[in-house]
Amino acid sequence: MALNNPAFNNPAFQDPKAVQTYPGGAQAANLGGPTQFATAQRAGTDAAANARLEGMYAAPTAGATETDRMTVEDTVMKTVGLFAILLVTAAVGWVWTLGGLTITGDTAQQISMAPWLIGLAGGFILSMVVIFTSRKKVRPALIWAYAAFEGLFIGGISAFFEVLYPGIVMQATLATFAVVGVTLALFASGKVRASKKATKIFMIAMIGYMVFALLNLVLMWTNVLPADQAFGLYSARIMGIPLGLIIGVLVVILAAYSLVLDFDMIQRGVRNRAPRQYAWLGAFGIMVTVVWLYVEILRMIAIIRGSN
Repeated sequence: MALNNPAFNNPAFQDPKAVQTYPGGAQAANLGGPTQFATAQRAGTDAAANARLEGMYAAPTAGATETDRMTVEDTVMKTVGLFAILLVTAAVGWVWTLGGLTITGDTAQQISMAPWLIGLAGGFILSMVVIFTSRKKVRPALIWAYAAFEGLFIGGISAFFEVLYPGIVMQATLATFAVVGVTLALFASGKVRASKKATKIFMIAMIGYMVFALLNLVLMWTNVLPADQAFGLYSARIMGIPLGLIIGVLVVILAAYSLVLDFDMIQRGVRNRAPRQYAWLGAFGIMVTVVWLYVEILRMIAIIRGSN
């Protein structure tokens, strides 16, 4: 601003009496009184303030990179990136599992289960490492690796079930999108929220389901269950209804509430201005839940179609 220029420190520009010595006097110099000086100063100040405001409005909104804080947008981008990796390795797992064979009912015994087992083992180990070490340091590389292993697992198991029940992958995918979309819409509208009581019930149900799943796995590995029960205890029937279908509905509800917990964690992290690195944990949590949801829906549909 001109009034701050050192060149205007001359007394002639500050002392009204000095202006009288100029040819034409004070009126000719237009510097003859304090009122005119104050008016000019206010005009300059207002112009500078307006320029600053215009600059602020024109500047882009500060994002996670500038603030180094967790944001919803940054978490969404990280989630999309992780699922992109998952889809790429899922395609690898699919091709690896089928070995280039055409999907028909008689190729079920010819497919490879290596991608399924490698992805399951690698994903489980990495998820445990991420969960138990994230309090000290978040390691994005481990989360990327987890997404890659989960992709192998999803691709392998999807190809296996597609061989047995053609079209099942598309059915499970659409059902998963539907559950995720409805849950997100209800959460965004405020109609569904996480609560302490509901979370306690969720944890109890989760522990019970994990015990049941582990018991079923042991009974299947030890050949205790009849050979005709392809899904172990899930294939047992109660009043003509497969037990796996009943449990599957409850598990889908648990997975949907787990998504609510994931969304709530992200929302609280943004509200509490958590460091940007914690957006990786939000994306990781969503991926774990969505993969779990997809596998459960895939099994439910397989049980229904197998029963028919």
